[in-house]
Amino acid sequence: MTPPLRADAARNRDQLLATARLAMAEGDLALQLNDIARRARMGVGTAYRHFPTRRALVEALADSAFTTLIEEARNASRHDDAWTGVEVMLRALLLRQLTNPAFAEVIATGPDQDAAAQTTAHRAEFRAAARSVLERARQAGSLWPDLTDDDLHHLVCGTALALRIGDEPTSRIDRYLRVLLDGIHAGQP
Repeated sequence: MTPPLRADAARNRDQLLATARLAMAEGDLALQLNDIARRARMGVGTAYRHFPTRRALVEALADSAFTTLIEEARNASRHDDAWTGVEVMLRALLLRQLTNPAFAEVIATGPDQDAAAQTTAHRAEFRAAARSVLERARQAGSLWPDLTDDDLHHLVCGTALALRIGDEPTSRIDRYLRVLLDGIHAGQP
């Protein structure tokens, strides 16, 4: 287990993350560590000690979105109606991708052998919760039985990409989600 950070190191890490979030909000998705360190008024060495690669920084920025999504997927798996559980989970997944570009990047790419242990654990937890939601829908006859989890992952990531094209993506989420859901529903919607 990693020992807790000293107070000053924790503050530096938090400042780097806040600066990176601000850069992303301003449209800078490159997240060059040298630029983030400069904007945070820290040495480059400090930035690289906390985040040895850009990917490590992106994964840290995605952490809270993963945590929220996992809880939402678990709640969706307990929904009384299996199909409503699918709707709730996919809406949550799309919203996380639209509101957190770092999460969108991490979830859209496959598992990375150099991924942080926390990211790997989050992926596994989400995959298990999502599988529970989808399996209930398959058993209820609501979801196409031959639609794999990977197929659905690609469809959702593609829908999120389509939503990001143009203005105000969250204003179109319900319409795009309805099209996606109608396409994967095995019975009459």
